[in-house]
Amino acid sequence: MGGMGKTTLARLVYEDKRMIDGFHYRAWACISKEFDLVHATKAILKVLDCSIELEKSDDLDPHQRKLQEMLKDKKFFVVLDDVWNKNHAIWEAFRTPFNYGAPGSKFLITAREQGVAKVMRCTDIHFLEPLQNEYPWKLFAKHASSDQYVDPGLESIGRRIINKRGGSPLAIKTLGSLLGTKLAPQYWDAILKSDIWSLSEDESNIIPSLRLSYHYLPSNLKRCFAFCSLFPKDHLIEKDVLIQLWMAEGLLHSPHTSKSFEEVGNEIFNDLESRLSKKNGNCFVMHDLLNDLAKSVMGKFSVQLEIDRAQEISTEARYFSCIGKANENFEKVFKCHQLRSFILLHENSISKYDIIYRLSHLKYIRELSLEGCQTFKKLGDDLAI
Repeated sequence: MGGMGKTTLARLVYEDKRMIDGFHYRAWACISKEFDLVHATKAILKVLDCSIELEKSDDLDPHQRKLQEMLKDKKFFVVLDDVWNKNHAIWEAFRTPFNYGAPGSKFLITAREQGVAKVMRCTDIHFLEPLQNEYPWKLFAKHASSDQYVDPGLESIGRRIINKRGGSPLAIKTLGSLLGTKLAPQYWDAILKSDIWSLSEDESNIIPSLRLSYHYLPSNLKRCFAFCSLFPKDHLIEKDVLIQLWMAEGLLHSPHTSKSFEEVGNEIFNDLESRLSKKNGNCFVMHDLLNDLAKSVMGKFSVQLEIDRAQEISTEARYFSCIGKANENFEKVFKCHQLRSFILLHENSISKYDIIYRLSHLKYIRELSLEGCQTFKKLGDDLAI
């Protein structure tokens, strides 16, 4: 089940001093549903040596040879987070360079399906159980109140609410943050009796409590949260960059005219912080289920063009991001003449001429990021938007 704390537990192991001291190399790679061999290998190489110059080609062999040389006779510990692949051939191809590591090297894998563990021939499988006894309430109270005290008049309602979630830490944490902002019995009772609970996770692919957390957000926070649908799963989001994007989109309005846009953005970010997992200082990553929620909210208006994934793109799309190399669907993007956001993430092979020519036909762009376009050095005068 999503939100049970698999990644949190893996992170605790990864950062334990015994793991830091006991291995020559440690690396963490987020895999998700698309197990792209080249992308995953590159990601691990970059973690092992951030100064390494990677091949620009998508050929797997040179990257694997470089990884093999680096790991030869070295003891490594690699975490593969959120693995879905159950194709044994892909796993065997991926692990080839790791076969040259020293004895005692380890993989730690998080997955939702036991079939993944079988394909990867895991020697030990640990099943995370739902929180039980008083732990759900303690976690809820921690996020609902700074001093972990909840008024007895609210506690009985709160306990009934968290019982609906079956011990999911993410859901309990999210509900605690939501209800901690409105300490009124009628508000908590409305959450308890909401029709959203009757919508099963199988029908919506989103845990009902997470849908509730969005449904009861103030309108300005709803739009800022939904905007995060542009970022792929496991992507490190820089706080300052996100606030600038919100600003460009016109989402940071405040009745208090004395406050700057940056101040309003920081306040909104702090309000949404409970829906993000803090990582590496000012960088944050959304939990997969919250990422799914943001994409569900935006629907056809937001497009993530993922690596080699065929998908229909609505001409009504307003927000676009491209993750990795462009595929055949990239042509469809430029038929979306009302695009406001055009963001290239990670390495991208799109030509400079192609970008300049096509962007000149998009007249409503508010946010433009060509971070992932390796051919760009500067924007010339010929890009007339």
